[in-house]
Amino acid sequence: MKVPTLENEYVKLTLLDLSNYEHLIPIAQQENLIQYSPSKIDTPEDLKAYVQTAVDGYYHKTTIPFIIYDKTKEAYAGSSRFGLINWKNKVLHIGWTWIGKEFQGSGINKHMKFLMLQYAFETLDFDKVEFRIDERNGRSRKAVEKIGGTLEGILRKDTLMQDGFKRSTCCYGILKEEWPNIKATIFSSFK
Repeated sequence: MKVPTLENEYVKLTLLDLSNYEHLIPIAQQENLIQYSPSKIDTPEDLKAYVQTAVDGYYHKTTIPFIIYDKTKEAYAGSSRFGLINWKNKVLHIGWTWIGKEFQGSGINKHMKFLMLQYAFETLDFDKVEFRIDERNGRSRKAVEKIGGTLEGILRKDTLMQDGFKRSTCCYGILKEEWPNIKATIFSSFK
């Protein structure tokens, strides 16, 4: 499976692997960056293991991990991926997304999500994209709602966090038939 470079004038997404993850070490060490994630990335060793898991998934065709490059700031900004890819049912998740605090609120996340949604629906021809978000993470929930995600339900106490807390997970989805309208309205100025 050849991974394309997804890019526009603001952001560039390329395959995240063990040859480039070190660009993300300073970002991954930012305090509380992924406080709502069950993953641990705040040491170089933890980040390498996190990336290795993503790479393993890539070779098993269940994930496509990306490193995010902010073209306007000329700097690496973070990571995201397609995960839990179900080729038979044509459903995948967009998640495992984290960007450095200096990039948050800049619009880069919306540009990145546009490119990923466009690729999932228009190139891979998938029927549905899902997002799973910690119920407590209001900021991420609002961001997914702003790009057209519909709350489909909440999985109660389904994920064990690093600190032992059992989180509840909000399940959002966008359907292929919803994409043309979302693209024409929410992403009307994007290319």
